[in-house]
Amino acid sequence: MATAETWTVGRLLQWTTEYLRRHGSGSPRLDAELLLADAIGCARIELYTSFDRVASDEVRAKFRELVRRRAAGEPVAYLLGRKEFYSLSFRVTPDVLIPRPETELLVVALLDLVKDGAFDGPLEICDVGTGSGILAVCAAKYLPTARIWAVDRSPKALQVARQNCQDHGVGNRVQFVDGDLLSWLRSEVRFHFILSNPPYVSEAEWANLPPDVRDHEPRLALVAGPTGTELIARLVPQAAEHLLPGGWLLVEISPMIHDQVQAILQQDGRWQLGPTLFDLARLPRVIQAQRR
Repeated sequence: MATAETWTVGRLLQWTTEYLRRHGSGSPRLDAELLLADAIGCARIELYTSFDRVASDEVRAKFRELVRRRAAGEPVAYLLGRKEFYSLSFRVTPDVLIPRPETELLVVALLDLVKDGAFDGPLEICDVGTGSGILAVCAAKYLPTARIWAVDRSPKALQVARQNCQDHGVGNRVQFVDGDLLSWLRSEVRFHFILSNPPYVSEAEWANLPPDVRDHEPRLALVAGPTGTELIARLVPQAAEHLLPGGWLLVEISPMIHDQVQAILQQDGRWQLGPTLFDLARLPRVIQAQRR
């Protein structure tokens, strides 16, 4: 058996990568690096100049516990308590979804439409189902004159969103609302943009999600109902009531419900469909619709 002195950073990474691969991780080397950097208290890139450094007993004990929990299926983002999104670092807890690269398309769509459009007065933007607040924070940071509303029906999620807004210095420009979609709004309130990454997983899809998602991320933020379109079907008419003429609804979807969501918008009659945005896998991911 190897002695403690032989457990260098390089050897820990090598052993842990193989261990996590055997336990089903889809990115075992990345997981190992992120967890070891957290245990040491350094940036991940610093590991590459520290392969020969011997890990202390304290570091190895902390790392061992993180690896044990990861091998049992707990997501790395929850273990670290943070996740990068649109080049920013966000707090995450099991009360919110883990930010995913696909959702960055919502930010891209928003910024492109603002750049190409002509809007009167300060932009009014509503983030429906804000979760950890990633969309509200990005909107506030990259559109410094905009006024943001962040809505969620989970008080615990709103608490995480508030912390993230404070961390990024935009807390004074984001108004938080504990509410169900847009049903809480006064009839006269109007927005230029309504963004949403709503629950869009169907009951059947839920059963087939990867265990680290199904067993750890909040079901409330994932599952919409039997078809996956239930929340979006409720949001579309509410958004039509609360968008200014020419305003935009931007919604992240599952590729499986793209046609159904487009049909919901077309049946409403108050929308002009914009181009769908596709993710890196060339799957439809964000629907854009303009209020007539």
